[in-house]
Amino acid sequence: MSNNLSIFTTMTNPEERGDPWKEALDCYNSLADEVVVVGEEWPYEFKFDHIGKTFQEGFNKASGDWVIRMDLDYFFHENDFTKLKQVLKKNIDSPSIAFPQYQFFTPDRFQVKTKLCIALNKKYFPNIKLNGGGDLCMPTINNAQILNTSVPSYNIPVYQYDSMFRTKSTISEDRARFARAWYSQFKDWGDRGGPSEEEAFEAWFIMIKKRYAFHTNKISMGKHPKFISSKLQNLKQEQFGYSAFGLQNKTKRYLKQYLKGYKDRYLV
Repeated sequence: MSNNLSIFTTMTNPEERGDPWKEALDCYNSLADEVVVVGEEWPYEFKFDHIGKTFQEGFNKASGDWVIRMDLDYFFHENDFTKLKQVLKKNIDSPSIAFPQYQFFTPDRFQVKTKLCIALNKKYFPNIKLNGGGDLCMPTINNAQILNTSVPSYNIPVYQYDSMFRTKSTISEDRARFARAWYSQFKDWGDRGGPSEEEAFEAWFIMIKKRYAFHTNKISMGKHPKFISSKLQNLKQEQFGYSAFGLQNKTKRYLKQYLKGYKDRYLV
């Protein structure tokens, strides 16, 4: 008999990569009837479509009527659990539900980066594939990407702690791997810098500087999901989330950025 809600995530050497995996699994197990973990045997050098193939494996293994895909740095707030389950029951005729993504670089502020179609209705849309979009891992039906503008959207945020607990060396190695994977798939470097750790980190940090200027929504430490709060309070200076490698005290924000932050959070 099928479970009501499954969550699947990918996990590969999480301690080495600085992923908050224990905290994430605690969150998922508190919310879902079933938690599926895939990606344990992820090759060090890979092609970019391996991401979508691994997501597909997780979706296929999940037995729930609804399946939620969570990256290992994604969290739901415990105060939203009941509302989330009600929303799933209410929307059985939709292939997906979209949620706003709260992207954190430091614990004190965030940007509403996008709306994520990560809740997937497997019971009534079992043919969903995770092979779409520019990254070849977004959900599709009949080769058409499921867009957040075409499905119900609810203000149940996904808290994303992007590289929060990683060091510069960990980020450099990881970004270089993903840059080489991108090149192996698409035969160009795009905005990923290049194959070396130095090139990949520099390209990543340029992107981070631009994005962090739009982190205009403030949040107190006590408002984070309970599963991650202790880890946030104990960030070390060498970890990205401690000060975003110095950006916390250097970044200037202007009216246009505050207006965009307000619009993305409250008006879109």
